[in-house]
Amino acid sequence: MTLNRRVVITGVGILTAHGMGKEINWGKMKSGTSSIAEIKSFDAFKYRGKYGGELREFTSTPLYKIKNKRLDRASHLLIHTAREAILDSGINNKIKDRDVFLSFGTTLGGMLSGEVFHKEVLRKGLDRATLSLVSDYLAHYQTINLFKEFELKGDFSVCSNACASGTNAVGHAFNAIRYGEYDLAICGGYDTMSEFTLAGFNSLMAVTPHLCRPFDKDRDGLVLGEGAGILILEELKYAMKRNAQILGEIAGYGESSDAHHITSPEPSGLSAAKAIKTALLDAGHPRIDYINAHGTGTKYNDAMETNAIKTVFGKKTKEIPVSSIKPMVGHLLGGAGAIETIVSLFTINYKTIPPNINYRTHDPECDLNIAKQTAESDIKTVLSNSFGFGGSNAAIIIREYQ
Repeated sequence: MTLNRRVVITGVGILTAHGMGKEINWGKMKSGTSSIAEIKSFDAFKYRGKYGGELREFTSTPLYKIKNKRLDRASHLLIHTAREAILDSGINNKIKDRDVFLSFGTTLGGMLSGEVFHKEVLRKGLDRATLSLVSDYLAHYQTINLFKEFELKGDFSVCSNACASGTNAVGHAFNAIRYGEYDLAICGGYDTMSEFTLAGFNSLMAVTPHLCRPFDKDRDGLVLGEGAGILILEELKYAMKRNAQILGEIAGYGESSDAHHITSPEPSGLSAAKAIKTALLDAGHPRIDYINAHGTGTKYNDAMETNAIKTVFGKKTKEIPVSSIKPMVGHLLGGAGAIETIVSLFTINYKTIPPNINYRTHDPECDLNIAKQTAESDIKTVLSNSFGFGGSNAAIIIREYQ
């Protein structure tokens, strides 16, 4: 296999509570707009946290090749955003001519279909429940639906290791291209707003009843969101041969697992630091101009991530601005890492750091250079972190294309 082939980003699709597409999402990200509102898709009144980042304007996407119209909302998110990325990259006339690698991350898969089926079982009994409701329940079926809709050839991989899923999916696509297995990949992550998920995070007391405040002394939990982020990755020579727009480059990727606890992060941050160090080594130890933090707003995660960053960067930590976009759109679980990779790319393209909104009070446990306001800066290289339940850690480095 050919090692160290350069891998570039040639298209993106993004769908969050901010809206559909690059322009509206970046416009609201850089201005620090919050799109968190009262949850409307189900009755959240009985839960500790009643707010989230729902997609108010999105219902479904047109389907041209799939005959089965009973698809989970997750499939619609994935297909819509992939279509946007494909059109953005200009590969719509290329993807049927060659093998494509699909790599996606999701925590929930078709959880909403599972919820409906479960309610039918309780109401009607197992024998009378509509079995077709779970035809799009399993986490790999959304990718199969994407294959069918775009009539693709190739292979796919689905990562489902909690909140690191999206970053791992992008990292696996990066590896598949640079090691010579593919020239072209469609990758990213997605997840939907689900009562099952909110109930789970609520039982852990991890959902805030107030504002999500990453790294703030008064932080008391996260807010959930939904959406999808898709990137088109290509081997550099392949992209240049077709005269593609090149938005940026994936420079390095690292992952680690500590299995410290089913939900709580390992406090020292040493395992998370290992993922970051691996990514930096992979990228040739570049100077990092900005860190897009995992930054959930929970007490233990933010302290752990601070320890990891300080372990890696030492005295240089204070020189690197840090922010999290989760207070603006929510924690998108399997979609979080992919969307944050795209936002990291935007910071390079537009030379602007998005603010860590709702931050008010300094916490000595989170002694980082928090970007409290939008700031223009000559961003060339960005580190994006993702840390999930069960000790799944992932880090990816995006740099300006030279």
